[in-house]
Amino acid sequence: MDVNIQMQHYINGKWTGADSENTRDIINPFNQEVIATVPEGDEKEAKEAIAAARATFDKGVWATTPAAERGEIVRKIAELIQRDKEELAYLESLDTGKTMEESRGDMDDIAGVFRYYADIADKDGGEMIDSPVPNSISQVVREPVGVCGQITPWNYPLLQASWKLAPALAAGNTLVMKPSEITPLTTLKVFELMEEAGVPAGVANLVLGSGATVGAELSTSDDVDLISFTGGIETGKKIMQAASSNVKKLALELGGKNPNVIFADADFDTAVDQALNGVFFHAGQICSAGTRLIVEESIHDKFVEALVERVKNFKLGSGFDEDTQMGPLISAEHLAKVEKYVQKGIEEGATVAIGGKRPEDPELQNGFFFLPTIFTDCTTDMSVVQEEGFGPVITVEKFTTEEEAMKLANDSIYGLSGGVWTNDIAKAQRCAAKMRMGTVWINEFNLYFPHAPWGGFKQSGIGRELGKPGLEEYTETKHIFQNLNPEPINWF
Repeated sequence: MDVNIQMQHYINGKWTGADSENTRDIINPFNQEVIATVPEGDEKEAKEAIAAARATFDKGVWATTPAAERGEIVRKIAELIQRDKEELAYLESLDTGKTMEESRGDMDDIAGVFRYYADIADKDGGEMIDSPVPNSISQVVREPVGVCGQITPWNYPLLQASWKLAPALAAGNTLVMKPSEITPLTTLKVFELMEEAGVPAGVANLVLGSGATVGAELSTSDDVDLISFTGGIETGKKIMQAASSNVKKLALELGGKNPNVIFADADFDTAVDQALNGVFFHAGQICSAGTRLIVEESIHDKFVEALVERVKNFKLGSGFDEDTQMGPLISAEHLAKVEKYVQKGIEEGATVAIGGKRPEDPELQNGFFFLPTIFTDCTTDMSVVQEEGFGPVITVEKFTTEEEAMKLANDSIYGLSGGVWTNDIAKAQRCAAKMRMGTVWINEFNLYFPHAPWGGFKQSGIGRELGKPGLEEYTETKHIFQNLNPEPINWF
């Protein structure tokens, strides 16, 4: 497919930076071919973008646009994404290695996010609250935060961008987005579409570059009012520290180590199928991947055997091959991290039931592939059970009682998501109530939709994306009190 997108920064309504001496090659993780070369921005471009966003917000160009009108422009973005779905999906698969089936599904979800926030952009007109003062008006309203810095990850480049862009625009903010430096292509394309949809100059700005330069400038700048980050926990902690410079509002999604609890009374075949999909979709590079399988002892051996038999037939390959079930990891660096993670698990006593290494298939040698891996004999003190590996690796633990299952599920610094598989409705509800996670799925895993909030407990982050709370993240609450009949107090 022929594609033609801007390979530049987008600042104050202009594409700029194509002649920069500092550039970065973007590669296809399937075969390491260079697919694009983009400018590598730094503090200079970040400051320019922040200044444009600040000036535009302070002039009220977007914030004072009627909410219904903002909503229509956000809706137009959704329509353009749907129009260019195939091109966007192609770019996403080219950039990340995921299958076209996955990427097409992402584009439908992304358009749905923009439509959802378009629908609710004008639905919160504030509320009147009781006043203790006669002849007065007491009103609570929500106003845009201001200038928003947005930093997105490489695993779901445009999906994660949509979770930030759509509510920020609907609420009336201006923004500066820094996409992952290794997967910027679909974000570049969607900024073209936002320009086409009529987003005014200076409202949405895009700077390409590393987290150490562009991301750091967004985090420390006094002119940025909110920082929204999706990524690793250590980077999230650094952003929290940097944001304290002007006490920015924070929205952080920092990943998870997500338990998937399988009771003996669950629908066995469906639970096996969903357990596999919950981890090996996008090669396990998902913050909500159900990488911790916690299986009732009476079905443990049978369940593991079924998983292994299914994994034996997995087809790895190019995302553009319709038969491919799992693509590569994102980079050589990440592949090395996953290998180190697996080796540590072996050293700690976990047993490799299948996988545990790179594939030997000659056709896969130029890509960053790792075989789907299942670890058994796992305990909660192992690093493979506690740490987020972000790869195609399942750990399996056993339990005998419901109480033990819940203790294991909650034994983590993370609290992003979890699943429970049982045909006992009462048991399912008890478990959901006990699991300290932002999302709990019952007889399901990794299901998202725009009007349901997403975010984590504990060290999985701060705040929520999606749903009405996802819009509220991009607003400040203001109380307006008006005395209709002021009188002197005569205290002095």
